[in-house]
Amino acid sequence: MITLDAPSFMAVMQHAKNRALREEVYRAYLTRASSGDLDNTDIISQILKLRLEKAKLLGYKNFAEVSMARKMATVDRVQELLEKIRAASWDHAVQDMEDLKAFVKDSGSAEANDLAHWDLNFWSERLRESKYDIDEEGLRPYFALPKVMDGLFSLANKLFGITVEAADGLAPVWNSDVKFYCVKDSSNSPVAYFYFDPYSRPSEKRGGAWMNVVFSRSSVLARHGSSVRLPVAHMVCNQMPPVGDKPSLMTFREVETVFHEFGHALQHMLTRQDEAFVAGISGIEWDAVELPSQFMENWCYHKNTLLSIAKHYETGEPLPEEIYAKLVAAKNFRAGTFSLRQIRFASVDMELHTTYDPSGPVSVYDVDRRVAEKTQVLAPLPEDRFLCGFSHIFAGGYAAGYYSYKWAEVLSADAFSAFEDVGLDNEKGH
Repeated sequence: MITLDAPSFMAVMQHAKNRALREEVYRAYLTRASSGDLDNTDIISQILKLRLEKAKLLGYKNFAEVSMARKMATVDRVQELLEKIRAASWDHAVQDMEDLKAFVKDSGSAEANDLAHWDLNFWSERLRESKYDIDEEGLRPYFALPKVMDGLFSLANKLFGITVEAADGLAPVWNSDVKFYCVKDSSNSPVAYFYFDPYSRPSEKRGGAWMNVVFSRSSVLARHGSSVRLPVAHMVCNQMPPVGDKPSLMTFREVETVFHEFGHALQHMLTRQDEAFVAGISGIEWDAVELPSQFMENWCYHKNTLLSIAKHYETGEPLPEEIYAKLVAAKNFRAGTFSLRQIRFASVDMELHTTYDPSGPVSVYDVDRRVAEKTQVLAPLPEDRFLCGFSHIFAGGYAAGYYSYKWAEVLSADAFSAFEDVGLDNEKGH
């Protein structure tokens, strides 16, 4: 009944009270694809050898240099950033562990004396509930989709001087729920258009949320005597559709998601570049892609922005202040631990693609263990084979690129802090 797919695995780790079951599932998850006919160890070795060979043929020292050739960062700068964040996160992660132990002890559980890997998510979830008991479902009435979109468009107007107007009927749509919008500049001229497909339709639409290109801005492909073809984007989400005369009511996570995807859409739509291949989000370096999306997400935690959209759809009453305070506090819950986890993945990825010799006597697991000593408060199990399932870097596009998550996060934090410096409520700040 229980699979090792992430949603199933995480549900057991966070909510199963049976400790033996958590241990069994955790050990199975950590050793996926690492034995018998399904052992990925040799495949990993082969991949790393071929990547190194490719790098040498192209005149690079290692595969990380090949990867960086089309990204913002350099190998040295990545290693510098990872170490900086690792050092800054370590004490916080140690404190996270102390807080967790104290909480388990107070709960009177025998597990307090020997917390194991399969206990961490379970007890963290209990601690989160006790500290920031935010009922995600209970918040939905405060986040009606039309109100959230009005607030988002109003924020875009303040930040970028653009106006977003409904343009339904101007372009054909693939479903009656799809909305079409026109984006105008301060002189009221159209600069872009976008489709928004907000609701879940499980029979014909995959889960998650995404933004993508319909057209890029282009002078070469302009038609009907105009000087430029305007960019068109589409944003797709999977929210609860309206029921009867109730609007679509969103969780706070879904609000963050809409802000995130709109950040990607804005980067595409507000481009001033007339060459389609490098206009909008086309040709953006992999480690900079998430900058605008994470930048926009930050505004969900800005008090005036959030409270302007968080109004009860029936009574119009604003979101209570104490719930806003909990949302902000919950954002930083166990931040040190989560940060170190990303640093571990990024550091292993970098080491395997820079200094590691895939033909030498050291195994990839030795490298992982050494990195884990500096990035994990609780040492990994000796049989930890998470690399065998690390598809991001062996089967996806993140080879010598996993650091991109953190790199873009830092860029977006820097961009947002420029706004904080002049005051987030300073409408005239420049």
